[in-house]
Amino acid sequence: MHHSIRFHVREGRLPFTVAVLSIAASMLLAGRAHAADLSGNVSFTSDDVWRGSTQTLGKPAVQGGLKITTANGFYASAWGSNVDFGPAIGANLEVDTTLGWNHAIGKDWSIDASAVRYNYPHTQVGIDWNEVNVSMGWRDRAWFGIAASSNAMATRHFGAYGYAGVRIPAGERLRFEFDAAHYALRDGLGDYNRASASAIWTVKKPLELRITAHATDAAARRRFGDDNAGSRLEAALQTTF
Repeated sequence: MHHSIRFHVREGRLPFTVAVLSIAASMLLAGRAHAADLSGNVSFTSDDVWRGSTQTLGKPAVQGGLKITTANGFYASAWGSNVDFGPAIGANLEVDTTLGWNHAIGKDWSIDASAVRYNYPHTQVGIDWNEVNVSMGWRDRAWFGIAASSNAMATRHFGAYGYAGVRIPAGERLRFEFDAAHYALRDGLGDYNRASASAIWTVKKPLELRITAHATDAAARRRFGDDNAGSRLEAALQTTF
């Protein structure tokens, strides 16, 4: 859960998204007088896996995002992907909009705080939701953080997602990434754990090939179903600009 982006706006559905886009436009215009960076990413993946469960019923996804960052660390971003939650929900597009702030602490550490809106503009079912996230990073080699929402995954119940990861370079063109997380959920269906291991190969900068093995515990399989959680392999081509 987490493109030319089209919004099908219904009253009260996307106020946060509109605010993010307005702020992003203001930041970009302000960048003419003050330092502001525009960056982006595009990926083609065999499966969109979010926190251990597929968002596309195991089918491929095309994803992309844009991010505007000011000199003082504030940023606004929008990221989109095709999704498939089945005919009962009818969602086929996810657009995540974020407002955040990133700041270096000394030479080695950084802190990031953000508010995210998960938008599904092509469904009549009310599954949009908000989340706040605070994380710490060390030398671009390790990170840990927690994300929380009073409406986690649009369940109308509180959820807290704690995570940690490491990045291990293995030469100029290869690196490995490992992460693990626990999702504490108060919706009566129980908590669950997940983990992943990735190998990322730089084909030719900035194009990369990523292979990721995902795994969840039995609690995640009970929550999402054996076809959506458990062990799965994902392959993706990704690039940044």
